[in-house]
Amino acid sequence: MGGDPGLTAGRSEAEGAEPVAMLTLGALRATVLVYAVGAAVLLAQLLRRLRGGFQEPALPAQPDRVAIVTGGTDGIGLATARRLAWLGMCVVIAGNNAAKANDVVSRIREETKNEKVHFLFCDLASLRSVRKFARDFLSRGLPLHVLVNNAGVMMVPPGRTEDGFEHHFGVNFLGHFLLTHLLLGALTSAGSPGQRSRVVTVASATHYVGELDPADPQDWKSPYSAHAAYARSKLALVLFSQRLQRLLAARGDPVTANLVDPGVVDTALFRHVWWGTRAVQRVLGWLLFKTPDEGAWTSVYAAAAPELEGVGGRYLYNEAETEPLGLARDVELQARLWAESCRLAGIPDGTGFGVE
Repeated sequence: MGGDPGLTAGRSEAEGAEPVAMLTLGALRATVLVYAVGAAVLLAQLLRRLRGGFQEPALPAQPDRVAIVTGGTDGIGLATARRLAWLGMCVVIAGNNAAKANDVVSRIREETKNEKVHFLFCDLASLRSVRKFARDFLSRGLPLHVLVNNAGVMMVPPGRTEDGFEHHFGVNFLGHFLLTHLLLGALTSAGSPGQRSRVVTVASATHYVGELDPADPQDWKSPYSAHAAYARSKLALVLFSQRLQRLLAARGDPVTANLVDPGVVDTALFRHVWWGTRAVQRVLGWLLFKTPDEGAWTSVYAAAAPELEGVGGRYLYNEAETEPLGLARDVELQARLWAESCRLAGIPDGTGFGVE
């Protein structure tokens, strides 16, 4: 294993002793960059809506496929799970809100007339919980054709996961990193050369302003900035998905890995952001923000579009390919982050098939 994550993930007293000015400047820079990206996306969405809006992709029914959607009880994840259920897929919602899950599953079943919708508990802030989810799913004997790494947190206050990781890094990235590793065997077994399995990872435009040192991917050396931490976690997801696709292709496995960018979506994720942004969301969300359904369309497209059969390594935005940050194509950076993440998650530095 990777040692005690609470120790390997921690910040020493010396590392935490940064000047207040450095905290202010670093946090300000990250905040400005993240909000600049958000403003640019909102402007693009406004222009798109004024020109006719967003169009739901037309997709064929796929009743023989099984999908897992993390964070499927709320927001984009809920909309993704519901749309995949409409396509006839067996959908397993992975989430940490067991109290809400029964109602969500019942509503999706009723709306879609699809009884093949289920919930399994998975707290991405706990590697122990991620491992248990993988064991619970695999024990059901179901195939797995689609994994949608959707769940996440945004701009949360300073805090650590059960294992001692910075919250954005642990939930948004490392939990999904481990989950994907644990389920790759099932994805590979279910795929075939003509109908590959798919790993769909939800990224964000904030990755364009993310900075990541693979030797210190949680940036313990710097004072905490929620904006920097969120952007960094999304950059880590982009690097991870890009390397995953390279490894899958090199092995010849019948699995593809793609990234999707939902845009700026009207969900509860904004509860921790600046009050001014929340005010804009309340007053102009109907015009500037995507709805959860609109935000989910690219995820559903990546999970089910026939034209993406055998296509991997793409970054999709509004159901079309676009370029991620150039740094995300850095093969050495991908490999170094992968190795460090394997160490932190306590898995072999490889493709890591099977439940450890």
